[in-house]
Amino acid sequence: MLRDLPISVIGPGAMGEAIIGGLLRQELVAPEQVLVSHPREDRRRELAARYGVQTSPDNVAAAEWGRLVIVAVKPQQLKRVLPPLRGRLRDEDLALSIVAGATIASIAEALAHPAVVRSMPNTPAVIGEGMTVWTAGPEVNETQRGWARTVLGALGHELFVDSEAYLDMATAINGTGPAYFFLMMEAMIDAGVHLGLSRRIAEELVLQTMLGSVRYALQSGAHPAQLRNAVTSPGGTSAAAISELERGGMRTVLADAIWAAYRRSVELGR
Repeated sequence: MLRDLPISVIGPGAMGEAIIGGLLRQELVAPEQVLVSHPREDRRRELAARYGVQTSPDNVAAAEWGRLVIVAVKPQQLKRVLPPLRGRLRDEDLALSIVAGATIASIAEALAHPAVVRSMPNTPAVIGEGMTVWTAGPEVNETQRGWARTVLGALGHELFVDSEAYLDMATAINGTGPAYFFLMMEAMIDAGVHLGLSRRIAEELVLQTMLGSVRYALQSGAHPAQLRNAVTSPGGTSAAAISELERGGMRTVLADAIWAAYRRSVELGR
């Protein structure tokens, strides 16, 4: 699908590098097919040494070279990065954005190029365990959709949705979601240390318990409420703990956090 396809990555931060690493690790492309552009020379040298890819300080040259142009800059950098690229993509090229909040219409307008895919990956993509939600503008053809599906699949799991409205919602769940879990891990580890466990033991207990719980939920196929009920004996330790969590408003606070992330994603798109 991607054989001999020139791929440019503009602004390869952690997620841009995750795409490069995933594509090469799965042997979907050869290193010489990839050109990365970044303003810092040390970053370019680092990526060239690590992956054998081509590098450039010039975003315009990268956009003109690639047939699949991946925009991987931070949202606040778009207004500076996109205008010089306007009119540089050919009709058959595809722009693939992993920029939080940036709409298909805004990117297409800035580039003067209608074939745009918008996606929302998350940080587990760095180890090939990501969850990426994506959608495509109406001008994206089936071949270009195949490119996008292959590239995003190299990050882990990919899910196509037929409405761009879902992307801001996905940002609040899968895009921001790792932060919720990391905060929960941190709080549980600190509580374990407060109880008297060493930090090393507390970390091992928390991380493996979370990992095992997720794998169990996936394998069982049961609703989370059923799984929770199965480990909550009447008058037991789990019942006592759940009572405190409910009294503290954990569900409400988490829902409010997700809504806040959603609203911020919408704001970024404006």
